Amino acid sequence: MAIDLIEGRLTFSFADECDATAYDRWAFVRNQYQSVCGSTKAVDFLCIDGGVLWVIEVKDYRLPRTPKPSNLSMMVARKVRDSIAGLVAAQCNANDPHEQQFAQNALRATQLRVVLHVEQPQKISKLFPRAVDPGDLKSKIKKLLKAIDAHPEIVDQNSLKANMNWTVAG
Repeated sequence: MAIDLIEGRLTFSFADECDATAYDRWAFVRNQYQSVCGSTKAVDFLCIDGGVLWVIEVKDYRLPRTPKPSNLSMMVARKVRDSIAGLVAAQCNANDPHEQQFAQNALRATQLRVVLHVEQPQKISKLFPRAVDPGDLKSKIKKLLKAIDAHPEIVDQNSLKANMNWTVAG
């Protein structure tokens, strides 16, 4: 059965063969893990597709005056790192059996893939400039996360790759 997950104005529809979850909304993340070592961050979605664990962070800069982090690449890298560490803790310590089982399944993956899904204004202008340069951002994330995923992806709803078993609308 397909899984639909919503982040802001975007709806992600994951294919039947995927197991996907809104990781940043887990009870484990919010109630047990978030305050570890002062604070931790969490990615928006995790998706298990075959032997691949997709770690997905979503940013939507289409609305005017959406705040842009000064160092988006470092923020994404930290969320990815904290989320993977959180899965290790959740497989043993999550109170919700579904979250614990998802973590166990995710940690059996044979490949980790990182995706930053960024929506930007379609019409670039002085009033609505491009929020980020995808090429520059990909280069920075690649350097920060090369031990986790040497080929991270920066996509939007119109540029999803063939191996990404989901669609995005919104």
